[in-house]
Amino acid sequence: MAVATAAPPQAIAGVSASQEREIETEFPSIAAVAPGRLLGSLLESIPARIGGIKLSYLIFGLPLAPLGLVGYLQLKVTGQRYTVTNRSVSVRSALTGQLVKQVALKDIADVTVEVLGGQEFYRAGDVVIRNASGDETLRCSGVPQPERFRHVILEARDARLQSDEALALISKRR
Repeated sequence: MAVATAAPPQAIAGVSASQEREIETEFPSIAAVAPGRLLGSLLESIPARIGGIKLSYLIFGLPLAPLGLVGYLQLKVTGQRYTVTNRSVSVRSALTGQLVKQVALKDIADVTVEVLGGQEFYRAGDVVIRNASGDETLRCSGVPQPERFRHVILEARDARLQSDEALALISKRR
């Protein structure tokens, strides 16, 4: 009787010399769109606290909740998602997965985080990918925990470059 075997383990998770593998997918928060950032700005507008809770949360929280929910649901249907693989960072349609834009990891020189007004409420920001000449090649808007996502992209890029160097060295030996 034949027994199915599992795929061999990879030395570095997510790095494969022959296949593209997904490392992480991130869906943007409502902070990705202007109406969501406006809600965030309103909720951060009054810094005074009552019992440890911001006054603006108490005043605006409940009345704005339905708008926030509608925006959240709309983003899940008509929005986008950001995917990091062992070869690229891509923007895809949230519902269908259709590719919108893609940047190869080897073309990424720098990744920065920009927190726009209203995004701080959601603990979100824009992750901006730049090429070697400093041009913006991709912007992932409204990413929750943007510093963590930036780190994932940089780690994937570094692993890809090291893998490519090792494969080039191995092919020269033959």
